[in-house]
Amino acid sequence: MGFNSFNFILIFMPVLLVIWHILNRAKKNTLADVFLTLMSLYFYYSFGSSFLLTLILSLAVNYGLSYLMERNAALRKPARIVGVLFNLGLLFYLKYLGFFLDNLSLITGKTLTAKDILMPIGISFFTFGQISFIADRAKGEAPHYSFLDYCLYTVYFPKLIQGPIAFHKEMIDQFKDKSLRSFNSDTFARGLMSFIIGLGKKVILADTLALSVNYGFHYTYYMDTLTIIAVMLAYTFQIYLDFSGYCDMANGVSMMLGFRLPVNFNSPYKAATAKELWQRWHMTLSRFFIKYVYIPLGGSRKGKIRTVINVLIVFVLSGLWHGAGWTYICWGLMQGLLVVWDDLGIIGVDDGSKDDPSKRPKKYLLREKPFFMVPRAVGNALTFFMFIVSLVFFRSQDMTYAIQMFKQFFFWTYPGFLYRTASQLKIPENYIFRQLFSQLGISWGENLVYMVTLIVLLAVSGFIMTRRNTKEIVESTTFKTREVIGLAIVFIWSFISLSDVSTFIYFQY
Repeated sequence: MGFNSFNFILIFMPVLLVIWHILNRAKKNTLADVFLTLMSLYFYYSFGSSFLLTLILSLAVNYGLSYLMERNAALRKPARIVGVLFNLGLLFYLKYLGFFLDNLSLITGKTLTAKDILMPIGISFFTFGQISFIADRAKGEAPHYSFLDYCLYTVYFPKLIQGPIAFHKEMIDQFKDKSLRSFNSDTFARGLMSFIIGLGKKVILADTLALSVNYGFHYTYYMDTLTIIAVMLAYTFQIYLDFSGYCDMANGVSMMLGFRLPVNFNSPYKAATAKELWQRWHMTLSRFFIKYVYIPLGGSRKGKIRTVINVLIVFVLSGLWHGAGWTYICWGLMQGLLVVWDDLGIIGVDDGSKDDPSKRPKKYLLREKPFFMVPRAVGNALTFFMFIVSLVFFRSQDMTYAIQMFKQFFFWTYPGFLYRTASQLKIPENYIFRQLFSQLGISWGENLVYMVTLIVLLAVSGFIMTRRNTKEIVESTTFKTREVIGLAIVFIWSFISLSDVSTFIYFQY
């Protein structure tokens, strides 16, 4: 039962919101928290009963370790070690054991296999959240919360299966704030707006682009240069619209409950450097690695070489976090190398700042200022291009397919496969045009419709990336008539399209 499902929109969400606000209006705050916790557990249970058991086990162990720290301060360090090892061990067993054994088999020549293990949805998200809690508890930066508070923080369904990775204080402080319990019509309306925009991103655009993307990556060996360009552009837009769309919906539901989730996206495709992109993309994952990996490794305090190594470690781990495969590791390593390149200061991006460059603080590893500067528009284009290239690794089935994708790109062939790839866009929205050409007896008419559909989808997606993001739109809206009508159209269109609903890309992480 994802956010983009009839059950969630027609049953789960209305029941949740009505009862939640009734209980809080009656000052039954504790009962409201119990209700929200149980609804969150049910939401997760809808994806599989075994998933729920894993979540409860993880929650119980981490809370038990927090209790031990509370009873005896001397146990903080060993409890932290046990907690981190338990969380990483659970994550390794459920997500990485198969990958590890496959590679060990190649090295030893012996066949090593693991039993079929069904990885719980969103395990990387709630595991990292609990690691942050245990680490902060051991350092005295987090109190021993009541079981209900900690349970609600851990299982809070808007962030549970696809993030953002919210720190304990960010959420529990809000749960305890009684002023947020009162129904606020303005906040509720803006939350609904965020949900509708996210639903439109996912259902109307991301899921439609996925039709051509999935086909193209399945038939990698047949793709020509032009098809690869179209498919990679489509995937670049799809992954952003899919993930940010989920975050918009999650934050929308949370706002309707009265709470705010941490921002996870801030128009990443507007970035002019790889370093800036990672300050805008999946921001809560980046800050987790900075706080709990990069800084403990020494950050930038132990020399230039060590800084480079630390950056690469963080990005390789980020790649592994996204998936158990060499393609993800290569993707993470490539992103790390791009960030290191930015840090070297060989090429800088002119951001139009009028302040004295000599007064700016040192921020490059090799030089105080870059050898030469490029306009921000050039930086945007180069950063976007390199991100697209890196996604070849991220999306390919394995390294063989990724390498083949690059080979196909550099050897120009007749773009006949582009028509087949575009023909996957046989959607209700272009039915009338397809029928018109069919009635007129124009044989090439359908292909033209599919090609135009693909071009329009790419153009609309690219246009959206250059405009204000959902957070900016929601915060600035005055709910004018045309805005309300526009939202109604998006919601109706999305709702009608739910019959072909698909899961979110980041569910697997």
